[in-house]
Amino acid sequence: MVADKGARVVQTLLTHGHADHSEAGRHFADLTGAPVRALDPAHRHGGEGLTDGDVIEVDGLRLEVVGTPGHTADSLSFLLPGSRALLTGDTVLGRGTTVVAYPDGRLDAYLNSLERLGELTGSAGLHRLLPGHGPVLEQPGLVVDGYLAHRRQRLDQVRSAVRAGARTPHDVVEVVYADVDRALWPAAELSVRAQLTYLDTHETA
Repeated sequence: MVADKGARVVQTLLTHGHADHSEAGRHFADLTGAPVRALDPAHRHGGEGLTDGDVIEVDGLRLEVVGTPGHTADSLSFLLPGSRALLTGDTVLGRGTTVVAYPDGRLDAYLNSLERLGELTGSAGLHRLLPGHGPVLEQPGLVVDGYLAHRRQRLDQVRSAVRAGARTPHDVVEVVYADVDRALWPAAELSVRAQLTYLDTHETA
């Protein structure tokens, strides 16, 4: 598709406030004169907030805001009904899996968000997911099911590690993520902290 040379930015919508998605927000608002909208007030620049259920219509384009907390508390996805596509930010990635960025991110919220996306794949007839990182994903239902299965598998592994004597999040990472590049262990530890909090909250010893 060739962009209209007369087109202009009228709004900028943030999926969440992590720096790789929001850091240039104020500068971009200054360059374009268009407001930057977000769930978190700290990342809004000259515009209103966004919340689950909001509908935005611009020049024939309809976009629906879908609250998908878990990766972060302020994570949003954006449904494009006309294209049967969903912009997922970091809730679903084009490659690999998402960090639940504890303590802001919470696993219970993330699992609920994945369940909601699973329902959307049917009710909205989604054809593709458009992640904030990585390639477009076809077969959205299978992708979301895979994400849920991965989270359940990781929870089982964390349970087993704790029962085997792991006492700290780092101990758990050494067991559960032993085959993962050590450069990724700090991010893995965030997810482990979220998993341990989930198990402490939802399960009794």
